[in-house]
Amino acid sequence: MADKERSWDCKIGVPLLFIIVTVWGTISGQIRYSIPEEMQKGSFVGDTAKDLGLDIKELSDRGVRIISRGMKQYFALSLNNGHLYISERIDREQICGRIEKCLLNFEILVQDKVKLFAVEVEITDINDNAPSFPVEELELKITETTGKGEHFLLPEARDPDKGLNSLQSYQISKNKHFSLDVQTGIDGGKYAELVLEKLLDREEEKIHQLILTAADGGDPVKSGTVKIRVVVIDVNDNAPVFSQSVYKVAIMENVPVGFLVLTVNATDQDEGINSEVIYSFRKIEDKAAHIFQLNSGTGEISVVGNLDFEDSEIYEMEVQAQDGSGLSSRAKILLRVIDANDNAPQITVTSLRKEIIEDSLPETVIALINVQDRDSGVNGEITCSIPDNLPFRLQKSFDNYYSLETTRALDREQISDYNITITATDRGTPPIATTTFLVLKILDKNDNPPIFSQTTYASYITENNPKGAPIFTLKANDADWEENARVTYSVTEGQIQGTPLSSSISINSETGALYALRSFDYEQFREIRFQVQAQDGGSPPLSSNVSVTLFILDQNDNSPHILHPSFPTDGSTGVELAPRSSEPGYLVTKVVAVDADSGQNAWLSYQLLKATEPGLFSVGLHSGEIRTARSFVDKDALKQSLVVLVKDNGQPPLSATATVTVVVADSISEILSDLSSLSAPADPQSSLTLYLVIAVASVSCLFFTFILVFLALRLRRWRNSQLFDSSSVTFSGVPVSQFVGIDGGRAFLHSCSHEVSLTTDSRKSRWKFPSGSCSNTLIGQHPSEKSGPLLIAEDSNINKEGQFISQISLAAILRQRLRVPLLANAMTELLLKIIWSFLQCDFSVTELRSEKRYSLQKFQTVLLNGEIIPLEVDMKTER
Repeated sequence: MADKERSWDCKIGVPLLFIIVTVWGTISGQIRYSIPEEMQKGSFVGDTAKDLGLDIKELSDRGVRIISRGMKQYFALSLNNGHLYISERIDREQICGRIEKCLLNFEILVQDKVKLFAVEVEITDINDNAPSFPVEELELKITETTGKGEHFLLPEARDPDKGLNSLQSYQISKNKHFSLDVQTGIDGGKYAELVLEKLLDREEEKIHQLILTAADGGDPVKSGTVKIRVVVIDVNDNAPVFSQSVYKVAIMENVPVGFLVLTVNATDQDEGINSEVIYSFRKIEDKAAHIFQLNSGTGEISVVGNLDFEDSEIYEMEVQAQDGSGLSSRAKILLRVIDANDNAPQITVTSLRKEIIEDSLPETVIALINVQDRDSGVNGEITCSIPDNLPFRLQKSFDNYYSLETTRALDREQISDYNITITATDRGTPPIATTTFLVLKILDKNDNPPIFSQTTYASYITENNPKGAPIFTLKANDADWEENARVTYSVTEGQIQGTPLSSSISINSETGALYALRSFDYEQFREIRFQVQAQDGGSPPLSSNVSVTLFILDQNDNSPHILHPSFPTDGSTGVELAPRSSEPGYLVTKVVAVDADSGQNAWLSYQLLKATEPGLFSVGLHSGEIRTARSFVDKDALKQSLVVLVKDNGQPPLSATATVTVVVADSISEILSDLSSLSAPADPQSSLTLYLVIAVASVSCLFFTFILVFLALRLRRWRNSQLFDSSSVTFSGVPVSQFVGIDGGRAFLHSCSHEVSLTTDSRKSRWKFPSGSCSNTLIGQHPSEKSGPLLIAEDSNINKEGQFISQISLAAILRQRLRVPLLANAMTELLLKIIWSFLQCDFSVTELRSEKRYSLQKFQTVLLNGEIIPLEVDMKTER
């Protein structure tokens, strides 16, 4: 052992005392130092970094720190140079009391190595305390008859220092009656007795003043004094005598205040005042004086303070018994304190980690734990534990140190932080336990992908939606934390009917809200299937996909479309026949319609909106069948015009109308005579169409001139031959079904000469049928005897008195006879009409009207045995 000694000069005010620094080699991780007490703060203790073999540059990085064992921190470690310094005033007497060897223990933790070094510092004594007496003045009463050599006990001086610094000698002031006898007790302490060297004479001197001085052996010497006042009294030849010279007693440390420890007893054989004994503590430490109390009259010693085994195990006291004449005796008391389990274990947690990542390996050290118990024996034996349901364990390292380790990998998504309860329990009766808490936060790792709340999603949106309309919102949750749980959404690429999906569907990357970028049409497609991806913000990122089906809901945006009856496009009239003899409920025809919508938007209902004879016909609400509601009567018109409304079931409903013409007749002749009045009116052409026709006619005039001449000659020759051959043909017995012309018209079996007036306005066209120019070609039928015009066509209305004729376009006649394609051009048809009039009729063309308007009328023809026979028409033009 190497000792270093330094001298401190007290005279100049600097407490430089002996500094003996003893550095022991590292034995089982322990180093020792020795320093004197009362050193100034900041005083050097030792080069700890060098003694531990630590690199000064790495002290702060390694986390080197001092861990004290539940006491005041008297030392500090400098991380700059690795030296150990004093941080608090050290008073050996206050810390260790009467203990011979005063040691302070603590540990130095190297955090990155998880290594502890035990440090033991011995506090050596310096002469910082002067001897002192328990009283400042002592009065002794001595009878004048006291003989030479009589000893009188004097107060014992106390000096808490040790060794040479403690009490060494007593001295009495110079006098002629008394001397001093210094003796050493069995405990090594020195006490003085006053010895009478010369007999006292009360009449000579009643009171003697003496000064007792106690000195230690320090350098310099320190001393203390007490005044002794000797009063000479009359004779008292018996001193009190204790029943025991030494009293020994043992008590538990946890006895209550007021507990009676023992009763001392001394008797005096004198009588009267000389036999009255007064008890007092002759020798007692300051600490014991605050704990024990002596009844001066009874000699009872009781507890008045806190008796603590951990502070002191043994108390030594001396009791003095003094009679009224001043004679006294003493007895010694040895009081042993029995330890009780009255101290709870102390837990010191040195936390190495307050946070740990969730994928840390098992056996990762989290903290070091030190437990202490001030009790002794089994009362000071400690067991340390944590709850069993935690993924941690306590591993004992050495002495009373434990390391807190993980037992398995942690999962932050299950438990994000742990509040670890550490319990230290002693083995006393009853046991005392102490708990402390360590909060450990689990750091997140991106180990969980986003999870959608549903495995698949389905949503609905009505067609014709506005652009940018919200559809619905998807939600994906990520069990991770912060950035690892921040989810972004995207729609995977795809196509809808050849167009990119991104042009139809959009998603908010932050909220997952889906939007429609265009207006959808249920009639184009009824559902859209795509996938949405949710990706977190971890590194590397994790993602998951979900299938989304978007159903397009139908909206009532399509009106019913009527398939039957269809509007005639070739000039024929859609006519339905109903026999006059039909019974109620007779099926006349059926209106057929479809709706492009679906569901209830395509549920069609039919109703009769308008009729020539209300109540005559009825329409099936859902079938569209037109049936007779009652039997026909004579006053019912031959032609019945019905307007049927077809309406869907949407909201709001859409509708369409169909016009059905029903002809009521019982016989063929009646049908044929009245059918001519059912011709469909030609729609008036717009002015623009007329201008186009005139323009085309002007351009084509030269071309058709030659064609007209050639065709006129050929057609006239053909007409003459056909008329001659057909004039002798009869139609007796021909069934009605054979009288069907082109476009559904019935056969007309009369030949007539007509006078025609043509204008561009169909309302001003006239057909005149003189009675003398018509002949009936049917066998068994007679010519009409009616005179005057047979048929007048105005505003597409049919004259009821006219004969039933059919209408067919001239283009159809030419296609049949000339074997040429149908000329659809309006101007061509007009020119052919003019040619036909030349071939059939004698007419003169007068001056045209200034309006230059011509109506495109269709001429009468008959079909006989499959041959088309033109009518004889006298055409005249009017202004």
